[in-house]
Amino acid sequence: MRIIWRLKKAVIRDVLAEFPEPRPHYNTVATLVKILEKKGVLKAERIGNTNQYSPTQNFEEYREEHLQDIKENFFDNSFPKMLSYFAKKEDLSEAEK
Repeated sequence: MRIIWRLKKAVIRDVLAEFPEPRPHYNTVATLVKILEKKGVLKAERIGNTNQYSPTQNFEEYREEHLQDIKENFFDNSFPKMLSYFAKKEDLSEAEK
């Protein structure tokens, strides 16, 4: 998703080209893109004989939606509980807290 967010619109070959070596197989990337499309995270636009994919939400919207879900489902909808959890897990210094 980070690749497609960065590119805004991409065909599978564009996505594949963004991976470092050794790149995954074309079919692997195509399968993941199709799964993301079925989940509604990506939308496809037919261009010639290929699909061009773009995100249905920008990164900030996606992050906000999922952080809200995490807060509700794991921290009793409490932002202070969520922050406290991550502060403990990250072993922050007093100055960072």
